[in-house]
Amino acid sequence: MKKKRIIAYVIAVVVIIIAGVGIAIMSVVGNYRKQVDAIHISDVNLTDVPDGVYEGSCKTLLVSADVKVTVQDHQIREIDLVRHDHGQGSSAEVIPDRILEAQSLDVDIVSGATSSSKVILKAVENALTLGTGH
Repeated sequence: MKKKRIIAYVIAVVVIIIAGVGIAIMSVVGNYRKQVDAIHISDVNLTDVPDGVYEGSCKTLLVSADVKVTVQDHQIREIDLVRHDHGQGSSAEVIPDRILEAQSLDVDIVSGATSSSKVILKAVENALTLGTGH
């Protein structure tokens, strides 16, 4: 009888731990989704951006990106994706090429890599509006 009671307590503790971990994971994912949903991309008027190399970044709980953006003659000449920490969002690494082609941040995000797409776009926006140029 005592053995059954101990087993029941152990099972109860394991179930409580699993439930707690599940709740914690759901909380992190919920906070992450809120962070990504709060990212709003604004296009940048390149005529206001002097020639230079600008650094910018964007970080969320699970995805982050650092970029270097080269501007010459009021055109984006190069975007170097210095770092991109992502889950399954590597397909969003085409975003810099799309920006270069369009000369605009108003480009389509990559389906299945929405978070990474938004983070990379915001990093480029931050480089052009807040970044340090040299």
